Amino acid sequence: MKGAVRSREEPRSLDAGGARDRQVSRIFVCGLDDMPHHVERLSPTRLISLVPAEEQPRTPARVRASDHLRVLVDDVDQPDVSPAAPAPAHIELLVEFLRASLPTESILIHCVAGVSRSPAAALIAMALAAPGHEREAARILRAQGPFVSPNRLLIRLADVALGRNGALVHALESMGPPRMTCASTLLELPRWVEGRRAR
Repeated sequence: MKGAVRSREEPRSLDAGGARDRQVSRIFVCGLDDMPHHVERLSPTRLISLVPAEEQPRTPARVRASDHLRVLVDDVDQPDVSPAAPAPAHIELLVEFLRASLPTESILIHCVAGVSRSPAAALIAMALAAPGHEREAARILRAQGPFVSPNRLLIRLADVALGRNGALVHALESMGPPRMTCASTLLELPRWVEGRRAR
């Protein structure tokens, strides 16, 4: 499939004791440069890389090649400005990969800066099994990442692919603009919202 190849720190969220609950699956979001470090520390089962072919990283030793999804996309919001612009085929592969991920498996998603493409994919992942709770997923993403600006084209395409009738797009709009700038900050998000497990 053109533009998509499947190859199968310190988090912000802390428990009452001050340490991450390693028994609960999470979605982690970061930038390319910090990805190897976070994979080493957090040991996610699955990895999603949303960067063009020339920027794709090697699969870390802790992740099986079959658990590494490579989505070859640029960070653009219009389909005609880049040959690697997000397209329906990318969303199809992303959703297939997410649905094949067990609820007990943590997923690390990265792009170049961890600000646009990977937060968009994280929003899609949280909302995937929770139709009707897209705004809650967006609220969680904004609370954990005041600096993120999810890629709008990825969200628009996912809204159509999942049949959300504008709910994902409206959820993105409800986030408002970024409230601060921050580089290479790891986000930790739930795999599901409103008590609904990702599947």
